[in-house]
Amino acid sequence: MNYDVVLTCAVTGAGDTTGKSPHVPVTPKEVADAAIEAAKAGASIAHIHARDPETGQGSRDPKLFKEIVDRIRDSYTDIVINITAGMGGDWISDADNPAMPGPGTDMIGPEERLAHVKECMPEICSLDCGTLNFSDTDMIYISTPPSLRKMAAMVQEWGVKPELEVFDLGHIRFAKAMVEEGLINAPPMFQLCLGIPWGADQTVETMAAMKAQLPSGASWASFGISRGQMPMMSAAVALGGNVRVGLEDNIYLDRGVLATNGQLVTRAREIIERMGARIITPQEARNKLGLRGADG
Repeated sequence: MNYDVVLTCAVTGAGDTTGKSPHVPVTPKEVADAAIEAAKAGASIAHIHARDPETGQGSRDPKLFKEIVDRIRDSYTDIVINITAGMGGDWISDADNPAMPGPGTDMIGPEERLAHVKECMPEICSLDCGTLNFSDTDMIYISTPPSLRKMAAMVQEWGVKPELEVFDLGHIRFAKAMVEEGLINAPPMFQLCLGIPWGADQTVETMAAMKAQLPSGASWASFGISRGQMPMMSAAVALGGNVRVGLEDNIYLDRGVLATNGQLVTRAREIIERMGARIITPQEARNKLGLRGADG
């Protein structure tokens, strides 16, 4: 059981959710306001994606990320900033020539994948630790060992903590190799991503199996998607981990009731407190996770 819980709110993501809920933030102002709303509701960390203000689709434009981060910082809201570094790995096979990239492919190198991180210098950025069939389509998310090692070395030099996002046991195996190679500073920080097609299933058994493979001393959190969000959040606390909620992973508060980020954080806080635990402050999270800006 974890009695001092780090709660991350993933406020928007890059998925096709903007047409399903009016509460999914799109513009830099809306994303920043959502992070501030989550902080006021009690979140320790805001996990941030940017979206194209015109189309609502996910974007890796450093200018959009910079505006979001500047708005949060200028508000003097205390929340740990965690920026995605997962954009730029989408490969969609061409229907007529599978050896070639088709429409929608977005494949770039490590430097460009981290351009917005270098621009914003957050305390945390995500690092997706492997390749995955990310849907029932021909899209594959590609993240190769050489690229990941280079990205890990870059953020290590900048003092940005990588959140090692793992979608399967093989991803944990590779992330542990990077820890052993000295590319990840102690304590390593893992996010067990459950329920994503076609990665690890969102069950307590799967979460426990993945937790058992983590290196000694690692900090870890986990999340589920859609209706699995709150059950998996509760299981993570019971198993000794930290948690993530937010509109990136689930747009509903109750069956048929669309949520805001603040409502999801509030619901999570109520459950965590009823379990006898508490959500820790952003500064306590910095200290616990070994982030830049930690006391001492």
